[in-house]
Amino acid sequence: MCNAEQVNRHERVNLLEKKFLEQIRIRQLVSKDDHVLLAVSGGSDSMALLHLFCAIRKAVPCRISAVHCNFRLRAAESDLDERFVQESCHVLGVPCYTVGFDTLRIAGEWKTSIEETARILRYEYFDSLLCEQAMQVVATGHHVNDNAETMLFNLFRGTSLLGLKGIRAKRGKIIRPLLLVHKAEILGYIEEKHIAFRNDSTNFGIDPDRNFIRNRIIPLIEERFSHKLLPSLQRLSEQAGELEEFLELYFENLLADKPGLSAADGMLEVKELGRLSLFEQKEIFKRALREHDVTCDSKTLDRLARLLKTQPGRMVRISAHLVVLWKGGMLHFQREGYSPLQS
Repeated sequence: MCNAEQVNRHERVNLLEKKFLEQIRIRQLVSKDDHVLLAVSGGSDSMALLHLFCAIRKAVPCRISAVHCNFRLRAAESDLDERFVQESCHVLGVPCYTVGFDTLRIAGEWKTSIEETARILRYEYFDSLLCEQAMQVVATGHHVNDNAETMLFNLFRGTSLLGLKGIRAKRGKIIRPLLLVHKAEILGYIEEKHIAFRNDSTNFGIDPDRNFIRNRIIPLIEERFSHKLLPSLQRLSEQAGELEEFLELYFENLLADKPGLSAADGMLEVKELGRLSLFEQKEIFKRALREHDVTCDSKTLDRLARLLKTQPGRMVRISAHLVVLWKGGMLHFQREGYSPLQS
């Protein structure tokens, strides 16, 4: 390779590292002296994340450690992934934490899908490490393509408008510094830097639904519409995220001005609800149900909105453990065991 080609190659690699560093600084994802936990599966995305953090450590003087979760879903392959991550981190001088889960058994006990079970187990372990090791944030390797998959997945499940926000660059203690990076850029970086990675054989089929979206739907739409899908979904994601931020501030101010719309004490004032638009009513109901650790769908919100058009004494059952009763001038959120016949 001639010197000019070597220089160009070095510049291309530096461009991604610069982009990565810019995103961390602009979005304020990592602060000086933070201890960052990197979620490393061994795949191309997480290995790129690991190497990118190693590359910028002088520019952002933070401590990094890695964590690998072995869900034991692919027999020997899962154990080889774990060993690969441990050895890679050892070479880079990065401390590595590992944990194993009997995911199939736990999914059966919880009656949840394998994907959902793995997600819960993963983030619970992350939380425990953050607490035990005094770490500040967890970084994951989610990128533009992952965000598109999530948005389409949510859309097909019947999400709300705000559900189209997809993945956020920062949510609580989870950060995603690669969220504006395309998969092709990651693979280019991997190739340029000669970074080894592991392929998960379960990612190449069409089951579960996310694989079908990734391997069939997105490539087909991208081919037809000249690679316009991912940029369009990214813009929609950003706009939905901006709308969510606006609404959170709006309803924070509204609840501060109208105490009767706060369900902290288990009640909402019917008269105040009646002054709101349908959209506002549903958003208030969402927040009220959140106080009771209950998630809801559009049908539940429609039923609660219709309750306001009835009369005192009417009730909507939200779940086996919660009902909403119109009593006097208030909507009462009552836990399981309440009877309307009680005084």
